[in-house]
Amino acid sequence: MLSTVWGSVIGLILSVVVMMLGWILTKRATSDREKNSPFECGFDPIKSARLPFSLRFFLLAIIFLIFDVEIVLLFPVLIGLSSSFTAELVLGAFIFLVILVVGLFHEWNEGSLDWAQ
Repeated sequence: MLSTVWGSVIGLILSVVVMMLGWILTKRATSDREKNSPFECGFDPIKSARLPFSLRFFLLAIIFLIFDVEIVLLFPVLIGLSSSFTAELVLGAFIFLVILVVGLFHEWNEGSLDWAQ
């Protein structure tokens, strides 16, 4: 019991010493607002946040996320097809892909995929 307490104390002291050494030895650069501000894609973080935002950029990002999630949802289907080829699995994957393709054609006809006009 006593050795576990001393081990915990030594571990705590060692971690505090390493943190303090890291804090002391780091080079403190002059504070630059441009470098210290977070990077936001499509935004200028220094100016006002109330400026109008491009709706086309937002829609394109949403479409990218939808098709990114689609790929993640299709991986289990591919693994399921390699182990057992069932009609329910093929039908479910086909319906899923048809819904996505119909949505893609809707976005295309609506003009959301035309970035530069």
